[in-house]
Amino acid sequence: MKRQASWSLLLIMILLVTGCAGKRELNELALVMAVGIDKGEGENAFKVTAQIARPADARGQTGAPSGQTGEPIYTIVGQGESLFDAIRDLSSISSRNVFWAHNQVIVISEELAKEGISQVIDFFTRNPELRMRTWIVITPEEASTLVSTVTGLELIPGEAVNKLFRYGKISTVAPNTQILDVQAAYLSQSSQPIMARVTLKEVMISNKKPEKGPTIKQVDLAGAGVFKEDRLVGILKPEETRVLMLFTEGLQSGVVTTACKDKPERTIGVELRDQMFEVTPHLKDGQISFTAQLDAYAMVVEAGCPFTIDDQKQVAELEKAIEKELKKEIDTTVDKLQKEYKTDVIELGKVFQNEYPGYWNQISDNWAEVFPTVDIKAFVNVEITDSVLLWEETNSGKKENSAD
Repeated sequence: MKRQASWSLLLIMILLVTGCAGKRELNELALVMAVGIDKGEGENAFKVTAQIARPADARGQTGAPSGQTGEPIYTIVGQGESLFDAIRDLSSISSRNVFWAHNQVIVISEELAKEGISQVIDFFTRNPELRMRTWIVITPEEASTLVSTVTGLELIPGEAVNKLFRYGKISTVAPNTQILDVQAAYLSQSSQPIMARVTLKEVMISNKKPEKGPTIKQVDLAGAGVFKEDRLVGILKPEETRVLMLFTEGLQSGVVTTACKDKPERTIGVELRDQMFEVTPHLKDGQISFTAQLDAYAMVVEAGCPFTIDDQKQVAELEKAIEKELKKEIDTTVDKLQKEYKTDVIELGKVFQNEYPGYWNQISDNWAEVFPTVDIKAFVNVEITDSVLLWEETNSGKKENSAD
C-alpha cells in the first residue's frame, strides 16, 4: 500500500510540474495585433511591419503614466530575404517574445501581391501560433503605413479593421476574406482567391480645426482584389464587389439608387431585403452555360421625388428600373471577370463540379481556358412591398412649392 501511495504521489507531482511547462507570462509577450507585408530592399526581400499592443497604454487613459508613452501601439519593422527571415528579424528588435495568436489582420501591399503571395499563404497557414480566421487584405498604400495608422474610435488599429469586417455586410463594399478562404481558393482546382481591398481616406475631422473639413486619414473598405493563382490581376470597384459577394457570400441586404422617372436630376433609393440568389449550371451538347437568378423584396428608404406605395403603376415602374440597374451591375461585373481578368473568383467551377462531377473531371485541368467562354445569363426580380414609415408621398405644405 505504501508503495502504491508513493507512486501515486510521484505521478501527481509530475503532472503538477508539467502543467507549468511552456507557460508564457503576459509581461514577457509582444502581442501582435496587425501585420503589414511589403517588398523589401533586395530583389526578393520582404519587409514585415508588426503592430504591437502596449497593454499598459491601451487602457483609455488620457495621459501617459510614468515611464510610458501614452501610445496604444508600438510598431516595428523587420527585413529579410524570406518572410520567415523578416519575421525573425523582429525578434532582434523587440524586448519581448513576439506572439502572433492575437493577430487581427494581415495587410499585403498590391505591389507585392502582383508578384505573388504563395510564400505569404504558406507561412501564415503553416505557423501553429496563427489563427486561420485572421482577416487578410490588400492595399494600394504601403502596408507599413496602413498598419501604423491610428483610427478614431478604436485604440488598437488592428481591432478597428477587425470591426470593419464584422459589419462589412451592411456596406457590401468589400468581401469578408480570411486566410482560410484564401488558402482554400488557392488550393482549389476550380476557384481563384479574392481579397478585400482597403485604403487610407481623409474622412476624419480634427476637433481642433473642424473648419478644414476631413483631413485625417482613416482605413476605408474599397472593393476587392481578384487573383489568378497567387498573383493579383485586377481590382473590383465597390459596386462590382457587391455582385461578387452575391456569388460568394449570399448577401441578405443592399441598397440601390436610381433616377426618378419624371425628374432625372433626383434619385429614389430602395433597400433590398431577403435577397435570394441562385446559380444553376447547364450542360447541353458539350456546351456549358449558367443562369443566375436574383429575387429580392425591397422597401423605399429615400424618395427625392413624390412616391406613394398605393400607386401600383409607379411601383411597377420603380421595380423595373431597379431590376434593370441590378442586371446591368451583374452583367458588367461578370463580363469584366471573364473577358478582362479571365479568373473564376465567383466560384462557377465549383457550382458546375457539384452538378456534373463526371464531365468536370474531363475539363478540370482546362477550366481557366473554359471559364471565359461560358455563357452566363442573369435574371432579376424585385418586388417593392414597403415604403417604411411614409405610406403616402411627401409633398410640401406650402402652396407655392407644391409644384416641386
